[in-house]
Amino acid sequence: MTVLSNRADRVSGARSDVETVEVEAVEAASAQAVAQEAPLTLGAKVGAYVALTKPRVIELLLITTLPVMFLAAKGLPDLGLVLATLVWGFMSAGSANSINCYIDRDIDAKMRRTRRRPLARHQVSPVGALIFGASLGVISTVGFLLTVNALAAALSVFAILYYVFVYSMVLKRRTKQNIVWGGIAGCMPVLIGWAAVTGSLAATPFILFGVVFLWTPPHTWTLAMRYKEDYALAGVPMLPVVATPKRVVTECVIYTWATVACSLALWPAADLTPVYGVVALVLGAIFIIEAHRLLIRVNRGLTGALLRPMRFFHLSNTYLALLFTAVAIDFLFQ
Repeated sequence: MTVLSNRADRVSGARSDVETVEVEAVEAASAQAVAQEAPLTLGAKVGAYVALTKPRVIELLLITTLPVMFLAAKGLPDLGLVLATLVWGFMSAGSANSINCYIDRDIDAKMRRTRRRPLARHQVSPVGALIFGASLGVISTVGFLLTVNALAAALSVFAILYYVFVYSMVLKRRTKQNIVWGGIAGCMPVLIGWAAVTGSLAATPFILFGVVFLWTPPHTWTLAMRYKEDYALAGVPMLPVVATPKRVVTECVIYTWATVACSLALWPAADLTPVYGVVALVLGAIFIIEAHRLLIRVNRGLTGALLRPMRFFHLSNTYLALLFTAVAIDFLFQ
């Protein structure tokens, strides 16, 4: 009876996924038809260009930038410096993301998760997106040079170039390790935040760089498990597309343990208080437990929605945000 029940659940889950795909396909086709037939209002046009920058992705990047500035300053950093770093950092990341949208416009149109992006819906022209992205890159670089410092500007330029040329144009469509090495670009805000305050680099920000680097694969792979068919259709060899669910989840568990270990290494290296240590231990335990729950489910043969990879994905967001919050406020307890 249990086997029959599990099979029924899987069939039901599969039907639900198929129905979701069909509904979303109709909605996307309708939205694209409307976009092609009716000109956008000024507000909609502005919104489309803002969407090119992927604000939700940038939000997570800024969450890792600000706490490092507190850590580097060993207290409250200069407010003007913080605002300048966040504004130029937003524009720098927006530049990379906009150009990425230009490069990926063909595959974005094929994937459920991305086919509502401006280029896929023909709300922005490819040339317009490319010029917009390049302009943001130039403005952010000049802004960093004039109001922050040259090192922060150089790191920002490196992040843009790496994300565009190394990840978007080389790694993403060619290797299952795309997000592992491509994730380096997403770690750069940590170094930029430290450099903005100190004008130099040290071991401490590189440990936090390591936390984000190790956190990125399991975070992204669980999202890719949810949209596995999308990536396969688009020809992007994400690990969940080319490997078994057990292999993917096993690697997620390994990276999760490594992330927590790196977060704990920051405690003595940055001379943080026991407050950070306790927070890192508790958050790490929750993060690891959820990774092992995912492994248990895959070992039971559960797949698709029943595997619940998005539960781990959302938890990983919370984990990183709270961990970096602990980094930011630790000085209050010294």
